[in-house]
Amino acid sequence: MDQMYQLLMGLPLFSGVTYEKMLEIIGNTKFHFLKFLGGETFIAEGEQCTHIKFIISGKVRVSIANHDRRFTVSQTLTAPDVVAPEYIFGRSTVYPCSVVALEPTGVLQISKADYMKILNSDPIFLINYLNLLSMNAQKAVDGILSIATGSLEERIAFWIVALTQRGGSDITMTCRQRDLYSLFGVQRSSFISTLDDMKARGLIDYSQTEIRVRNRRDLIDILHSTVE
Repeated sequence: MDQMYQLLMGLPLFSGVTYEKMLEIIGNTKFHFLKFLGGETFIAEGEQCTHIKFIISGKVRVSIANHDRRFTVSQTLTAPDVVAPEYIFGRSTVYPCSVVALEPTGVLQISKADYMKILNSDPIFLINYLNLLSMNAQKAVDGILSIATGSLEERIAFWIVALTQRGGSDITMTCRQRDLYSLFGVQRSSFISTLDDMKARGLIDYSQTEIRVRNRRDLIDILHSTVE
């Protein structure tokens, strides 16, 4: 029981809950533990989000792409973390991303109905989830303002931050350069100059087809906000 308690307390959305309340949750909730081998897909793009899924061991690669696959943003999530928790509720309840295990990975999943019971059982659970939703909403507003009035650097930062999670690492934006500078509505020379400046400051590395982020937190700082 104590091992289960320690496992849950280490997960996002469960922090700050008392030992007694967590024991009650453990006794009343169906936890499903799954194992995936390296290379296995455990969430497919377009799959219905019927469970909230926590990574409890190992690490996964999360990728999201546009409809014609010309633009992809990928990130690595490492245990303990949660995968796209905002898609369990709302108008769209399908995953916009694919998730592949990079190594043997353990996943804890809880059904939507059981998770709703957890949220209603203690205000701390609800506050944790609302804080996550609020951070994502504020991040989107900040990004829209950057797109409208910000520099090219801010717009690049927003695209990457908006499409990745707080715990994401090894982040890459994959797309041909000509498609990217067309996307941002700038000349190639301005686009390359901005990338060179960001690289010189240790924010990114890049090639003809990929931008690799060194530290997601640094990109958030560019947006001049406290989105997370």
